[in-house]
Amino acid sequence: MIVAVLVSALAGWVFGAIWYSILARHWVAASGVTTDASGKPANRTQVMPYLISIVANIIVSATMYYAFDMLRTETFRKGFTSGLGIGACFAAPWLAMSYGFAGRPFKLSLIDGGYAALGSGVIGAVITLF
Repeated sequence: MIVAVLVSALAGWVFGAIWYSILARHWVAASGVTTDASGKPANRTQVMPYLISIVANIIVSATMYYAFDMLRTETFRKGFTSGLGIGACFAAPWLAMSYGFAGRPFKLSLIDGGYAALGSGVIGAVITLF
């Protein structure tokens, strides 16, 4: 169980690194994060955001592992689609609601909600490999 949770959390985290690398320019513009002279986030060398993100991925992975075990979600395809559904139907709408009330751009909801959905799909798929 621990290996499945840690490996799937790492897979979700790596997917996030790729996702945000591809969408970096759009995310920076939509998020309004402070940037340095090169246009990159000013806090990119700080450890805390990365630590928070890996802990969050571990929590999501552990929760999905438990749910998948109870629901007998055992195939790669079901793991991916179940994870995708969790991210798209629980996390992404919650982000969109919070961002809407905070007056954040809808584009930010799409970027972060897309990661919540697809990243959860990746986590779900990897869990089923164990």
